[in-house]
Amino acid sequence: MRLIILVAVLLFTCIIASRSKLVPGRLQSVVELIFEFVNNTIIANTLGLRDGRRFAPMLITMFFFILSMNLAGVVPGLNLAGTSVIGLPLLLALWTFVTYVAAGIRKHGVLGYVKSETMPPGIPWPIYFLLVPIELLQVVAIRWASLTIRLLANMVSGHMMIVVFIGMTHALLFSGEWLMLISPFSGAMAIGIYGFEIFVAALQAFIFTMLTAVYIQLATADEH
Repeated sequence: MRLIILVAVLLFTCIIASRSKLVPGRLQSVVELIFEFVNNTIIANTLGLRDGRRFAPMLITMFFFILSMNLAGVVPGLNLAGTSVIGLPLLLALWTFVTYVAAGIRKHGVLGYVKSETMPPGIPWPIYFLLVPIELLQVVAIRWASLTIRLLANMVSGHMMIVVFIGMTHALLFSGEWLMLISPFSGAMAIGIYGFEIFVAALQAFIFTMLTAVYIQLATADEH
């Protein structure tokens, strides 16, 4: 299923790019609108123009990839988000981890990066004995683990809710008792959750990409 979505997205973007015009058509306008949204809302506001230009290919690719994999869960015939199994969220989170650590080391050096992440200025030095291990654990493990769990949990829970209400609708409809009168309400809930799942798919792509940009900004900032 992941390969199907990947091939479909690559073919779609290649076709749009090969047929791009100065005056865009409808599909090209939609793609450009998404590009501008990610570039202006996430990249430029978080990283600025210089660093934003450097990391834009990664962040735009990440947003499109997560969005398409998330939306697979509401596509008839697929019905399973590519991010609802832990391997893909974990891989994306580790990509984020390697990127912001590499960017921080490139900017500050190894010791300078560790110091900038774990020893913020203006704090009494005894507090560092408690703060340094916590901040180091956050950089090394908590950030990428939280990214993985957040994306995975949201996509799994949405899929489970849809399955539960569709199953409930089916069971009530064929119960042969007065409970079948409740089935339209259960079906309406399933449709509502289906629409909400589309919103969650886009929201989680936005949050994951935004947090990646924030972590890169924290790693490359002079002081924070």
